[in-house]
Amino acid sequence: MVKIRLQRVGTKNRPSYRIVVADVRAPRDGAFINIIGHYNPLTDPETIVIDEEKALSWLKQGAQPTDTAARLLAKLGIIERPKIPEAKPKAPKKKSETLEEKPIIPEVKSEKPEVKPEKPEVKPEKPEVKPKTPEDKLETPEVKPKTPEDKLETPEVKPKTPEDKLETPKKKSKTPKE
Repeated sequence: MVKIRLQRVGTKNRPSYRIVVADVRAPRDGAFINIIGHYNPLTDPETIVIDEEKALSWLKQGAQPTDTAARLLAKLGIIERPKIPEAKPKAPKKKSETLEEKPIIPEVKSEKPEVKPEKPEVKPEKPEVKPKTPEDKLETPEVKPKTPEDKLETPEVKPKTPEDKLETPKKKSKTPKE
């Protein structure tokens, strides 16, 4: 899809724009198909120069102007004024409202009050527990609870003696002997 849009060419804090025909997928200041005019918003009144023939030919081929480009084209009379809904200004917040006055959890008001059907409380029945007999104890093996002392038990390690050191083989050095 092809759009008629603005391409920024001005320096920092001094905007100036080219009015170009570009592919929708191209970046704002990237590749474009054709330059059809330029726009400088800093002059008083704004400078708008658009080649009417090029703009009309692209519009006939199906190029869609962006909101700003449509506004500029309409200002020069190339197209009819676009029907763009204007953004409504937000109502300013009252200074008297503070966080203390606002409820933390908004109250939800419903038209119909909720009626919960009453259900009789049913307590779950506990299964009967039979007392343990000496026979039960024989069947189940006893498990000792683990204590921190059990974890500390380690196998005995034989301390090294000077004799053990003599038995270890010597490593060969990598440097050649002369």
